[in-house]
Amino acid sequence: MEPSSQEAFEILDFEPQPSDLLEDALTGLSSNPKSLPSKYFYDRRGSQIFEQICELPEYYPTRSELEVMREHSGSIAERLGPGCMVVELGSGSSLKTRCLLDKLKAPAAYVPVDISSNALRQSCTRLHEEYPRLELLPVCVDFTKPFPLPTPSVEPRRNVIYFPGSTIGNFTPKQVIPLLEIMVSVLGEGGALVLGIDLKKDPRVLHRAYNDACGVTAAFNLNLLARLNRELGADFQLDCFRHYAFYNPPQSRIEMHLVSTREQSVTVQGERIHFGRGESIRTEYSYKYDPASFAELARDAGFRLVAHWTDRHQYFGVLQLEVIGD
Repeated sequence: MEPSSQEAFEILDFEPQPSDLLEDALTGLSSNPKSLPSKYFYDRRGSQIFEQICELPEYYPTRSELEVMREHSGSIAERLGPGCMVVELGSGSSLKTRCLLDKLKAPAAYVPVDISSNALRQSCTRLHEEYPRLELLPVCVDFTKPFPLPTPSVEPRRNVIYFPGSTIGNFTPKQVIPLLEIMVSVLGEGGALVLGIDLKKDPRVLHRAYNDACGVTAAFNLNLLARLNRELGADFQLDCFRHYAFYNPPQSRIEMHLVSTREQSVTVQGERIHFGRGESIRTEYSYKYDPASFAELARDAGFRLVAHWTDRHQYFGVLQLEVIGD
């Protein structure tokens, strides 16, 4: 008898605690300029809004990456070989993962890694229904720090990290190298990385993607302040902040901000934070790359680029990298 989806997997839970959120929030809001870590976008509500963003006509990354995966996942799987354990960072709904799982030969296990335990549980419940024979080993953790891999029932022939979306672009180039070094240590010898990068393109396309006509991205951005209100008892008045996103050409990045529309003070766990009119909180960077420039960064961390693919518009790239041996 097939076990129920509730019994089919157990989450290895290292979910960040409210104390982590408080420390990061106070550190960022007391800095000059002010900032908040983008990883905290993805509470339950934030994850739901992001799923809506992925359906927007202006938001090309999801469609473009799905095009790449549907067209080339067979080639990717062939290069990875049989018996892989696939570790997906920032798994979310695992939509694009299905393209890869459908093509992989006898995967040893699938390890979805996400900062939201609720998103993990929902995703794994659906995945178990679709792939009942696949061992699911979910991990709830902040993957920007080293974390232990669960042990699958069948020893994998190699470990593979799948890092879809353009999340790598949320880190500055200086932050990318230590993050990739963590991946090298998690993967071990013979490991491979399949990575999504948002490619450089017409700034008008980028502007529309982060300033959609329906205001969904604005709601996603403002939900970060709503989360501080919910979880930390902060008193942000959301209607006194506005979403602002723009492309910074010299840095090849989108910057996303929340701008105070008036002079005001906000309290977070007894700490009073002052805002001048027009002062902003930077909530996200989204760097844009080309395969060659990213390959240079990756080499410094211990990876070599072995293949890459793009969609027909060359909006999005999927790179396959391998750990450089001794």
